[in-house]
Amino acid sequence: MSLAQQVNAPLIGVPGGRHLLDTPALLVDLPAMTRNIERMAAFAKARGIHLRPHVKTHKSVEIARRQVAAGAIGVSCVTMGEAEIMVNAGIRGVLVTSPAVTPSKIARLVKLAQHAVPGGLMVVVDNPRNAADLAQAAGGLTHPLDVLVDYGAGYNRTGAATEAQVLELAALIAAEPRLRLRGLQAYAGNLQHIVARDERSAAAAALRETVAGIVAAARRQGIHFEIVTGAGTGTHDLDSQDNAFTELQAGSYVFMDAEYAQVLASGTEPSPFEVSLFVQTAVVSTNAAEWVTVDGGSKCFSTDSGVPLVAKGVDAASRYAFFGDEHGKLMVAGPRPALGTRVEFVTPHCDPTVNLHDWYHVVDGGKLMAIWPVDARGKR
Repeated sequence: MSLAQQVNAPLIGVPGGRHLLDTPALLVDLPAMTRNIERMAAFAKARGIHLRPHVKTHKSVEIARRQVAAGAIGVSCVTMGEAEIMVNAGIRGVLVTSPAVTPSKIARLVKLAQHAVPGGLMVVVDNPRNAADLAQAAGGLTHPLDVLVDYGAGYNRTGAATEAQVLELAALIAAEPRLRLRGLQAYAGNLQHIVARDERSAAAAALRETVAGIVAAARRQGIHFEIVTGAGTGTHDLDSQDNAFTELQAGSYVFMDAEYAQVLASGTEPSPFEVSLFVQTAVVSTNAAEWVTVDGGSKCFSTDSGVPLVAKGVDAASRYAFFGDEHGKLMVAGPRPALGTRVEFVTPHCDPTVNLHDWYHVVDGGKLMAIWPVDARGKR
């Protein structure tokens, strides 16, 4: 148990406990997060598409269980460490969305597959050599190892780059008795944060057309992709059209952040999801005339997507700037806060911000309801 958890745990259930936390503290607004989980589950059900949300956002067994209870068919994990946490916690339908290629990662994958029910663990493959290595390693399993072909989707962070490469790899996997071809992954992370709705829509439509073409070409060769997975929070409503995908991998919807709030507010309708993740800081210095200093810096917030936005504690027009590892500079609009004032921020990018913290402080209004671990923090 960390010192911060020891200090904050006695505040659970105490009226006003939210405002007494040892800071900086990662907060989850439980009612807002619950509504987000329920809204995405209801959306997927209404569109007739499955939901396999990405746990790279929250890295939490408790939150994954709530997503599955609401209707998700499983979860997506980008690292083997995340997958180990989820499978060992009893979460089924775990998809590892990045290839496992080194001997150590393949050994961990096969060991995990031994404990998972058939179909309970899947991994993507984008290279024939990797497929051969996986087949050899899977020889001792009592059931074939479930794999999906990873398509680069124009982004090419991972994935086969062309339709021909996808089909060649799919045929190789389908012919290998130690592997079981389950489907196709086509995740385009580069489309998720396109702010202009019409531009994002056009790019997503082009990808869906390409994916549908690959699936049709595979069918003509006698290859069946049972699963076609991809999409994210930024394209969830777009990629649930045209029957190109069978499931969504959206993850950030559960929390939202400054960037996604801007993206999903760019259409004609307001965002269906609420910001439910915050970082609470305290004002630790008021001596400078032009700003105050808070106790949350680059070790508290991600630095890859702009700066935190003020949510509570001071005027929302106040501006944050990074001020070192442990501090932030806050140019305050309106009345200056007193020493010790709690200021809460919307995170710039939820996923890497979560990975900087050990615990979620789960709040409902002014009350601290629970403290949950960030189970898969730092798990590779």
